[in-house]
Order: sequence, then structure tokens, then C-alpha cells
Amino acid sequence: MPESDCPPPAQRAAILVIAKAPEPGKAKTRLAPAAGAAAAADIAAASLLDTLEAAGDVAGGRTFVGWTGDLGNAARATDVAEALAGVTVFQQRGDGLGERLAAAHSDVAAALPGAPVLQIGMDTPQITSALLEAALARLARGPAQRLPDAVLGPAEDGGWWGLGLRDPRHADALRNVPMSRPDTGEHTRSALLGRGLSVLSLPALADVDTIDDAHQVAALAPRTRFAAALSDVPAPVGEAR
Repeated sequence: MPESDCPPPAQRAAILVIAKAPEPGKAKTRLAPAAGAAAAADIAAASLLDTLEAAGDVAGGRTFVGWTGDLGNAARATDVAEALAGVTVFQQRGDGLGERLAAAHSDVAAALPGAPVLQIGMDTPQITSALLEAALARLARGPAQRLPDAVLGPAEDGGWWGLGLRDPRHADALRNVPMSRPDTGEHTRSALLGRGLSVLSLPALADVDTIDDAHQVAALAPRTRFAAALSDVPAPVGEAR
């Protein structure tokens, strides 16, 4: 269904951004060999700021951030701090990524009971508020609609960029999902289906991990902070800018 044909998003909905401080040497480490550690961290900071802006523009939405890392050592620390001041921030907790994601959903559910939660990361700066609103609309309650329990946005590398749950308690399914693998998306869908949930797919997007990914995404979103931050980094040999 085209985004324009989707019903309006729920009036009470949470956008959960999973983020870490864009610290040189710790952020975008797969991008650093081509861009340098400082530039990679700056690109990560720009991506985070674009993501928070898109989340903040969602009609009827409230933004939460599951945070980790030292903001004091981060690129664009002042800008990131200002952006975080306008949202609700929880510290990530748990041993593995799956456990931290489940805990973050639980924290949001406690803060905004009964609301659907749409989780995204900071690796897809091409997302827009319209895309997020369309995803939330799939979860909006309505008496005449047969609604999915979950929406899952696949990433082109086999992972996923977004997970929406009408009942965020079902994020417990993520605790045992192997993360950061080419089959993470498949395992996530299977874990959700294993709990008896109906799962609807969202559009596939490219995550930014490598320099090739970065230039691909920047071409799709040329007016973003992310694209501007990348503009001084040379494209891979043979790739047109």
C-alpha cells in the first residue's frame, strides 16, 4: 500500500532510537579505514542527528533514545547533547545486543504504557518522518482493520533497520536472536512468528556500514547532515560522485 494510502499513525506512539556516542575509534569502525576515525565519528554523529530529527517530526510520536557511550568524547558533542535534551534518554542495559534491545523496549513501555513502539537505529539517515509515520500507521488500532502485531523493516545486508510492536513486551523475542549477521533479519522474523505474532514487512533500506554503503545512502538523501559530512570523503575508486 502506498504511504499516502495508509491510515494516520496512532496518537500515542513511541519511536525508540538505539544509539551510541559517536566517539572516534569506536563509531563506524568499518567506515574508518576509508574515511579516518575522526571523519567516521563525524559521519556517525551527523547520521544520529538526522535520525533524531526525523523521529521528532513524527505526528503523535514521542522519541526515546536507548543510549550507550561517552558523549564527552563524541564528535559534534554539543549538537548531539542539544538533540538528546529534547527526548527521553535511557541508558542501555544488558549483556548482549538482543538483551539490550529487549530492555529498551521494556523501559519505553513503562514510560508510555499501552503505546506501540517503533525501534530504529542510527545507521539509516535516509529515513523520513513520513516513512516512520507509515510504519506506525500499520500498528494503529482501528475497529475495521485487521492489524499486524509487528512490522519489520529489512536491511539490504540481511539485518533489519526497524521493528515495530503493538505490544513492546514481545521484544523479549530478541534476547536470543543472533545479531549483526547476514541472517539476523530471518532469525528475528522467525522469533516473532514463534511467539504467534503476525509480522508485516516494511520497505527494505540500506544500512550504512562501509564507505560504499555511505555513498549509496548519501545519494538517496543528499540534503541530510549525513551527506554533507560525507562530502569531503573520497568515493571508492571507480565510483562516480
